[in-house]
Amino acid sequence: MEKPGFNPFSRKIPSEDTLEEDAQLIHENAGGGDESPAGLAERSFGFLDWGFLGIFAVGFLRHLVHLEQQDILFLIGSFGASAVLLYGTPGVPLAQPRNLMGGHILSALTGVLMYGWIAEPLYLSRALSVATAIAVMHLTKTTHPPGGATALIAVIGSERVHQFGFLYVLSPVALGALIMLVVALIANNLTSFRRYPIFWW
Repeated sequence: MEKPGFNPFSRKIPSEDTLEEDAQLIHENAGGGDESPAGLAERSFGFLDWGFLGIFAVGFLRHLVHLEQQDILFLIGSFGASAVLLYGTPGVPLAQPRNLMGGHILSALTGVLMYGWIAEPLYLSRALSVATAIAVMHLTKTTHPPGGATALIAVIGSERVHQFGFLYVLSPVALGALIMLVVALIANNLTSFRRYPIFWW
């Protein structure tokens, strides 16, 4: 049940009461507050279940897009970092759908463009891809830290990733982020002590 004044589709500044409630939720999601060992254990195992499911589902992307083992390991690393935000601290702004989807998609696009523009020297394209992705996410208000890795993979990935070109943005990146989002929407709304998303856009 939504709290008064809370609209997940709105980015308008909420009331002071709502801000206090959201701040408390974020504090608790980040590990703060007093909680019994039993309650803490229950929540921790919940994170384990959903984190496992999210990454397990993303792992199947290898079979859909026929990625090299090296590439799927890189991607799992990027989405693994997203899993910490989505399932461990779903109340923080960096974990919201806008940031998850926008951060990964825009960063992937940045990485593909950067590799097409400056493929060599590799150390330069690597650095520029991450730095530019950070700037793009900041400008579009879609900052999602794992997006930096997504941009980097577009540059340092195997020849298979480079052959994808802009398709890399759609699959595995956008599809993988969407899978993580669907799992997060289910997992974070099954209990009374958390809600997700705080906002959509």
